[in-house]
Amino acid sequence: MSTADRLSAITESATLKVGANADRMRREGIDVISLGAGEPDFNTPEHAKAAAVEALEANFTRYTAASGILELREAVAARYRRDYGIELEAKDVSMAAGGKQALFNPALALYNPGDEVITHSPYWPTIVEQIKLASAKPVIVKTQSEDGFAIHADPIIDAITSRTKAIIINSPANPTGALIEESELARIADAASKRGVWVIVDLCYEQLIYDKQAHNLAKVLFDRTRDRAVIAGSASKSYAMTGLRCGWTIGPPELIKACNTILSHATSNVSSITQKAALAALAGPQDEVTRMLNEYRVRRDNMHEWLTSHPGIKCVRPKGAFYLFPDISGLFSPGGVNSSAQFAEELLNKEHVALTPGEAFDAQGYVRISYATSPENLRESANRILRFAESIKPS
Repeated sequence: MSTADRLSAITESATLKVGANADRMRREGIDVISLGAGEPDFNTPEHAKAAAVEALEANFTRYTAASGILELREAVAARYRRDYGIELEAKDVSMAAGGKQALFNPALALYNPGDEVITHSPYWPTIVEQIKLASAKPVIVKTQSEDGFAIHADPIIDAITSRTKAIIINSPANPTGALIEESELARIADAASKRGVWVIVDLCYEQLIYDKQAHNLAKVLFDRTRDRAVIAGSASKSYAMTGLRCGWTIGPPELIKACNTILSHATSNVSSITQKAALAALAGPQDEVTRMLNEYRVRRDNMHEWLTSHPGIKCVRPKGAFYLFPDISGLFSPGGVNSSAQFAEELLNKEHVALTPGEAFDAQGYVRISYATSPENLRESANRILRFAESIKPS
């Protein structure tokens, strides 16, 4: 089959591929532990599930406005007003089918062929692939493990050209768990504002930050470049609602209107049932979010300690999200394992642990490990990874 030219530079999601391979091996009766998916292992909060059931029983199963029901958009606006102190109304919010669509709708609305869009690596692959799908060119600024993969303003500002349409910042970052300092985002926003460049901040992991650190990126952004500021958020990670598919785009009214137009011809509204569940999650008690965060912190610390006990594995302790991103290049050797992809493949085949190779994130020599699984799975997977590392370590 001859496909459209735009697909020639696009690759499938590596994380979803890892999950598919693990599922296939499980169906074959193999005891696989998957550390590949970016998906909470907690249940959706009870009050959100109850709202979904209530919506079904009330036959709330018809179309809504493409942008989402007014009450939900008001709830999103209210949460950002409360948490970040920014002026926001329902008209500034467009609901989307998860964080991916919350980023893709602005991409389709803003980017033209020949435009450049700056982002940082290691990156979440979807960000770069969406830039390509929108016929723009990704410009990648690398971060370094030596300073915790921190996102610095200078290299991003230096990458701005006359063709730059937007800058995308992901914080907490997937896959590194790094955070951008407010002062660094402020400098980026000021430089972008002077040049008429959009700044898009992916805040899908915003409620999963482990230690006290100033991270009011919404306020920083809106105070400096309100007319070209975009925030992408999601209920998936904070409320364990990945399968329900609910995210939101926040931006100036003209952009939101464009996103709603795209929705009207692409998917129409987010599932009506999902919208009611998300409304309950946002407006209801947040105890489950805190419980998840505290549990993830314990898992992070344990997994980090276990893996770095091996001299061939180095790892920055992440500040947010729920991934470790260890450097396993110390285990490479001529004639042996010599890439992250080979490491991940042989680990899966020999020890039955699935994780995502760093090549997917523009980071050869690294692997991404999701600790959004049970403590028992983490302890066993760490044992298997360490056993495999010992079997391949250079002499």
